[in-house]
Amino acid sequence: ELAEHRVDVVLSDSPIPPSTPLKAYNHLLGTSTTTLFAAAATARRYRKNFPKSLDGAPFLLPMSGSALRRSFEEWFDAYDIRPRVVAEFKDRALMKTFGQAGAGIFAGPTAISNEIREHYRVSAIGEIDTIVERFYAISVERRLKHPAVVKISDAARETLFANGSPHD
Repeated sequence: ELAEHRVDVVLSDSPIPPSTPLKAYNHLLGTSTTTLFAAAATARRYRKNFPKSLDGAPFLLPMSGSALRRSFEEWFDAYDIRPRVVAEFKDRALMKTFGQAGAGIFAGPTAISNEIREHYRVSAIGEIDTIVERFYAISVERRLKHPAVVKISDAARETLFANGSPHD
């Protein structure tokens, strides 16, 4: 749709790969650490002694092979945590819905943690400052010119990711 100019921008948590035949450009909007969430009772249980308390905990994780999943696997190894993987998701909204229903612990960007807690009625367990997600605006413009796309980019940088991250 970008190539056919049916959309002006794609917002993504991963850059468009260089191997893509489409001539498109990645524009970094910002970065965010990761926070773990769960239904209130589950969050209370695993918040104590975080992160060691997560050993054996039920997790809802991104699909194997994804960059975020690899980051989690490295983090689990670093803290000697062996999660009980309840389910793997490609769709992160669906993952949050399962977490809301009490199926397990899930991750979300710290930058939108208030929105996640309010929308899904879940509680935060703890922040993982070593798992950093990057967010991009992908467009066919090398330099953003479309007024709506410029506004989206500016708003993301000035509000959503205003506090920045040491990983920028």
